Amino acid sequence: MKNILLPFLLFITLTSSAQKVLTIEEAIATALQNNYAIQLSKNDSAIAALDYSFRNAAFLPRINGSFGGTYNNNNQRQKFADGTERKLNDIKSNNYNAGLQMNWVVFDGLKMFATRDKLEEFVKLGELGIKQQIVNTIASVITNYYAIVRQKQQLKAINDQIQLSAERVKLAQYKLDIGVGAKPDVLQSKVDLNAQKAAYLSQETIMSQLREQLNQLINIEPESKYLVSDTILINMNVSLGDIQESLENNNPDLLMAQKNIDIARLVLKERKADRFPTVSLNSGYTFNRTNNKATVNPFQPLFSRNFGRNLGFTIAVPILNNFTTKRLIKQSAIDIQYQQLFFENQKSILNLNVINAYKDYELQKRALALEEENIVLANENVAIVFEVYKLNSTTLIQLKEAQKSLEDAQTRLINARYNTKLAETELLRLKGEIIK
Repeated sequence: MKNILLPFLLFITLTSSAQKVLTIEEAIATALQNNYAIQLSKNDSAIAALDYSFRNAAFLPRINGSFGGTYNNNNQRQKFADGTERKLNDIKSNNYNAGLQMNWVVFDGLKMFATRDKLEEFVKLGELGIKQQIVNTIASVITNYYAIVRQKQQLKAINDQIQLSAERVKLAQYKLDIGVGAKPDVLQSKVDLNAQKAAYLSQETIMSQLREQLNQLINIEPESKYLVSDTILINMNVSLGDIQESLENNNPDLLMAQKNIDIARLVLKERKADRFPTVSLNSGYTFNRTNNKATVNPFQPLFSRNFGRNLGFTIAVPILNNFTTKRLIKQSAIDIQYQQLFFENQKSILNLNVINAYKDYELQKRALALEEENIVLANENVAIVFEVYKLNSTTLIQLKEAQKSLEDAQTRLINARYNTKLAETELLRLKGEIIK
């Protein structure tokens, strides 16, 4: 009941209050419940689970029942060698028959056991498919969510620039009014202020578009109103060794590739079983009843009824079937080799991706530390130049350059935080354990 109410309560809360903050945990929880791709993966897995629930049916006998009836109305005329002749009209007869047949395969080269085990492996493969989709969906939610946070931080940075530009306009106008300024400085300051306002509007549009993408990803109503957090949370202690050690046990792609090898081996067992004889037990019960109104042949009975049981066995020995079994066995052996090569290839690619992702993660951490230092220097520089400009000891161009340097530093810092989060998310996605 709790799982059913969670998305509904979240939707009501989001649509009823624009001040509601949607946390990353809530976004992930909603996506796990509502995301269409995850639901489709669960549906595919449910089909495999349904097949597995009937796994023991291969060990049971096959029983078929039949019932039939025939009604006749004939005219007969016969001439015999001694010259006699018989003629009967409107001869009515009826026949009823019923039967119950059973065929029970008691040995088929152990094929039924391989089939049962194969169904179990398909269930596990379906579960791994769900895990793969969940991991990828969570990674997409995290990426999209923090993309919104990045744009929110960018909006704040632009707003800070707008305040600086507005102060610059006031100061340039004041200096012009007291006769120590120039008209072009005022005009340029206003142009820069308008440019910042236009950038703010453009940034709002980008943020709105990203929010709609997140709405679709977590499958809630379009244009749902909510806020996101103000900061990008980063795990700065992701270890390369821990990820590499757990790849084969956690990464869904590798686990699925390994599972396909297991399935291919079971298919080979099924193919080899076709070389063995098939032993079946046969049993049945038959009933046949015939009723004739009249007969031309004096030895033909007017009424007949037969019923009874039968029991037997059948041994089917494969001798020659155009080498189909031999061909299928070779195909299955080749498929095992292919699946093994595919697994090794996936493992090699995954190890390469992990190493590259970790290098990018380390690079982004260093870049983030550098930009955090730069933002302090840029803020201090703007404050100094602004005060000097107030004293008319520097030019507008120098102030504008300092402001532009601060703007660039803010943008680089925001991007560095987001890129570090992306690198962290990609590492955990490759590991297969974004959340526990």
